Amino acid sequence: MKDNDILVIDLFSGPGGLGEGFASYIDDNKKYPFKIGMSVEKDPHAHLTLTTRAFYRLAKQYGCLDNYYQYLNSKISRDDLFKSHKEIYELASQETLKGPSELGKDNEHIHARVKELTENHAGPKILIGGPPCQAYSLAGRSRNAGNKNYVAEEDHRHFLYKEYLKVLSIAKPDVFVMENVRGILTAKVNNQLIFPQILNDLQNPSKIMGSEACPSYRIYSLVEKTDDADSPTPDKLNYLIKSEEFGIPQARHRVILIGVRVDIKQIPDILDKKIYPKVTVKEAIDDLPKLRSGLSKQADSYVAWQQVVSKNAEKLSELKNIGIDVNQKDLQPYKDLKRKETVHKDKSSNQLPDHLKKWILDPELKLVLNHETRGHMESDLLRYSFCALHGEQRGFSPKAENFPAELAPQHQNWNSGSYNDRFRVQIAEKEATTITSHISKDGHYFIHYDPKQCRSLTVREAARLQTFPDNYIFEGNRTNQYTQVGNAVPPFLAHQISEIVFSLLKKHYHNF
Repeated sequence: MKDNDILVIDLFSGPGGLGEGFASYIDDNKKYPFKIGMSVEKDPHAHLTLTTRAFYRLAKQYGCLDNYYQYLNSKISRDDLFKSHKEIYELASQETLKGPSELGKDNEHIHARVKELTENHAGPKILIGGPPCQAYSLAGRSRNAGNKNYVAEEDHRHFLYKEYLKVLSIAKPDVFVMENVRGILTAKVNNQLIFPQILNDLQNPSKIMGSEACPSYRIYSLVEKTDDADSPTPDKLNYLIKSEEFGIPQARHRVILIGVRVDIKQIPDILDKKIYPKVTVKEAIDDLPKLRSGLSKQADSYVAWQQVVSKNAEKLSELKNIGIDVNQKDLQPYKDLKRKETVHKDKSSNQLPDHLKKWILDPELKLVLNHETRGHMESDLLRYSFCALHGEQRGFSPKAENFPAELAPQHQNWNSGSYNDRFRVQIAEKEATTITSHISKDGHYFIHYDPKQCRSLTVREAARLQTFPDNYIFEGNRTNQYTQVGNAVPPFLAHQISEIVFSLLKKHYHNF
């Protein structure tokens, strides 16, 4: 790594969405200034994905991607890929710490690597990442509220940001970027909001870490401009980024803040809502091969699935006063659909806007990765048909109260209001709802808009809505893959943030 490279330390990396956005930034000299020195991730499957992606970036840098595409085409194994370029694999493995690592448990190993990297790098340094959000998320807090034994003060996840602070105090980066769910703004410990405490600790890490050598930081918003570099008021700023306003096909609302070391007098720019158009679900995924769902708890085949879907169409057509018009032709399934497709037959149908075409598509990629459906029960497929048709005709996903009694699941709390969105179709002409790790559970929140496919989204479709490039392969089984995609930061949003960070550092150092 050269001294004019920007060293990136990526914490709580997940499958690498935030890191991908930074590592893919290209400056005016057609170079990649951000170099990931280390990515820290405890989940073994996400770690596999991180390592494969680190290998891809390095192989691209060295101009030897042929074997990577051979791997994507299943012509060689992952082990054979790494054996074919041992030096590149060693660098990729070193970047991901040679194995899963957990902040709080593997600190000796992690902190030693941080010190080694930062002490040997004279150029700019940045820290990125977001502590796991289960303790802050609204869904997580709802689950905790139902647990009479839950004590927020004893939940270590509330304080994982202090692991971020420890690395901050060691690395002393020029800039840091921290991401979390919007629920962090209202989360409480000891009946006190925790976010103001987090802001204060991030501004003054030395008070928490007991290290006078650790510099202080100014905290800025990426969506609200601050004019005063010397005295920003972080507790008064808006940190909530609405991804759909920045060219992402998803209503993902996340808290992202940027910290700038006090000796750097530059004020970061904010994200520009005017650059990219809004993107719909259909624009993002409609070119991907059509698939059918599988059948669970019974023999699965196309013929069996076609019979179930056709029978469900008849059932819907017999229901009265359900708020939609049911024409069986609208529900008649496509012929000979598969559950998995790797061949991208009709790329000409692509509707991606220009900014995402350039970002997502890879002309060298001749197949579709991670595009396989899950199985569903026959009764749920009936509800999927109803939801997809409802969304197509009325432009919104039906709530529990919109379901005819004949389609209501056997659940005593169905009409309580707690299960209003138990089944949710993604509307073709709108941005997607937030892709979360819950997509790994059952897919009911992520029903495909096309009634003729009658299924939930695949991993690749979810990855498109998250703006992962098509050549980004997710390792592990399908459930692992869904979890990784749901937990990630949209890479294209991270890419826009990287541009802001680069501009700030360029103004400060004048030598890029």
